[in-house]
Amino acid sequence: MANDNVELMRGEPEIAVRKLAIPIMISMLLTASYNIVDGVWVAGLGQAAIAGIGFVTPIFMILNGVSVGLGNGATSSISRAVGAKNHDLASKSASHSILIFLVASVFLTSLLLLIQKPLLVSYGASGQSLVEAMKYGTPLFAGLFAFMFANGGSGILRGEGDMKRAMYAIVVSVVFNFILDPVFIYILGFGSAGASIATILSSLASAIVIMFWILVKKDTYVSVNFKDFKFDFNIVKDVLKVGIPSSLDMLVMSIAMSLYLRFISGVGGEFGVAAFTSGQRLYLFGIMPLTAIASAVAAVSGSSFGARNWDYLSRTHKYGTKFAMLFSVVIMLVLVIFAPQLSLIFAYTPETSVLVPEITNFLRIASFGLLLVGIGMPSSFMYQGIGRGTTSLCWTIIRELIFTVSCTFLFGIVFDFGLTGIWIGLAVGRILASILNYTYARYTINKLKSTL
Repeated sequence: MANDNVELMRGEPEIAVRKLAIPIMISMLLTASYNIVDGVWVAGLGQAAIAGIGFVTPIFMILNGVSVGLGNGATSSISRAVGAKNHDLASKSASHSILIFLVASVFLTSLLLLIQKPLLVSYGASGQSLVEAMKYGTPLFAGLFAFMFANGGSGILRGEGDMKRAMYAIVVSVVFNFILDPVFIYILGFGSAGASIATILSSLASAIVIMFWILVKKDTYVSVNFKDFKFDFNIVKDVLKVGIPSSLDMLVMSIAMSLYLRFISGVGGEFGVAAFTSGQRLYLFGIMPLTAIASAVAAVSGSSFGARNWDYLSRTHKYGTKFAMLFSVVIMLVLVIFAPQLSLIFAYTPETSVLVPEITNFLRIASFGLLLVGIGMPSSFMYQGIGRGTTSLCWTIIRELIFTVSCTFLFGIVFDFGLTGIWIGLAVGRILASILNYTYARYTINKLKSTL
């Protein structure tokens, strides 16, 4: 199985992107269902609970983002070694990645538990929404190690092209989440805290399955053996040169999210935050297929870069953007056309039914940003694949903090269009940044062809 995956990574890039993207897509959609399922069950707890979880979202993005980012670092390092046909280096990258996951888990869990309340207050949480946010956030942050090893371990499997087993591990965790959510939230009476406890236990199940394959069964392409482990700072540096910027991607988006929440809270209060939180869940769910295609582009780009095959690198990027654009148009149409029906998923109680018109408004405006996100996202992930994590981070800053935050402030606050203006700003900012990102990606690939 491992050799087949590796040969796929080294083969025709269009076939590789397509075959690798589908299982990643299924995995990410299943992962995103965590958020959807949590939202459905928490909706029965009332508007304060919905808003409270909304305030936790930016911090959760940091928590989950670090695990995904370090996993991306492992993917990039391993895939480049696979392309260069260096099995020993790929195995060492995997071993050092696991060590990085462990250290990061201990450090970040301690930090997040210490600063969560001040952060929530700085985002605008107060009163009952702050209480609900603390109930939801504390177990989530305490269980960071589960996300770290689940997402990080998936990154190791992606690096060698083993997307299917990463998907199987996610299936296990999603099944657990579906079962445990109502049990912990209502049957055991834990409320908001029950949703996060169920999510942590579900992620832990996924992490255990992945680590079993890598450390116990040992049937992966990479060979991880800590008995003969020798620390190599250069390998750690290679993983972190993508892992840290990729993790900071999520921090940047979290900062941007906190600014959006401030704008929304100032314009629409708790009602606006609750509407945005619900609509954003659907938007993020819809964007998962694009992220999956971009992740496949990262893995195949890394292999092409390791092999110094610039034609394959160019074809990987072009095909990835076309593939993502096709999905982005379909997703946008679904979110726009079925917005009222989708809104009811998170506003099915008498108390929350007042949110339906504004959630619908959000989906019908903000979703238009997806039209060109399909060319921007594969470009950002291509930079990660070739080991240029800092470039990817710069484009995240350009997209979220420079373009999108500015546009939401301009349309929502300066032009005084209110919540509708903020939704417009989200779409316009992301469209403009994606166009520039794609243009620079093509320039980067052409430059590699001419200079290397």
